[in-house]
Amino acid sequence: MEQNLQIAKRLNIWAWVVSGAVLLLVGLMRRIKIPLPDGWDFSFLPPFHATLNALTAVVLIAAFYFIKQKNVKMHRRMIYVAITLSALFLLSYVAYHFTTEETKFGGEGTIRYIYYFILITHIVLAGLILPFILFTFIRAYTNQIERHRKMARWVFPLWLYVAITGPVCYIMLMPYY
Repeated sequence: MEQNLQIAKRLNIWAWVVSGAVLLLVGLMRRIKIPLPDGWDFSFLPPFHATLNALTAVVLIAAFYFIKQKNVKMHRRMIYVAITLSALFLLSYVAYHFTTEETKFGGEGTIRYIYYFILITHIVLAGLILPFILFTFIRAYTNQIERHRKMARWVFPLWLYVAITGPVCYIMLMPYY
């Protein structure tokens, strides 16, 4: 158990480093634009991002289902898939936004307020939840199951919200691409 706690401490440091690096990149991607070579076009990425987020939501629901069935092996597999999908999303999303101008929402009236409410809560929660997703994973990986459960009870619904609202924002923004 002591060895697991030492591993968890090292992994927690890496979780903070990764989270900080991601937040830094996300902050910079709106300010810095890297020109793409002639003929390159990343316009296919927004639907890809929405698909990755939607798949993450489905996989998270499957992970929840499996843990409720006490099928830890399948739960673990689904979480690995969800983390992989989220990592792919993040890499692709950052690459897209470093190379492509931001698309502005053009809706008016009530739908504009709804869109910005969903977008702002999505962005804020995505930024806040990342280290906690990693910490929750580390707790399970280092066999701190009770601590993992306590964190997962509130991390799971927030991660699921972020995974669902990503595609919702894309669908609402789609007419303006």
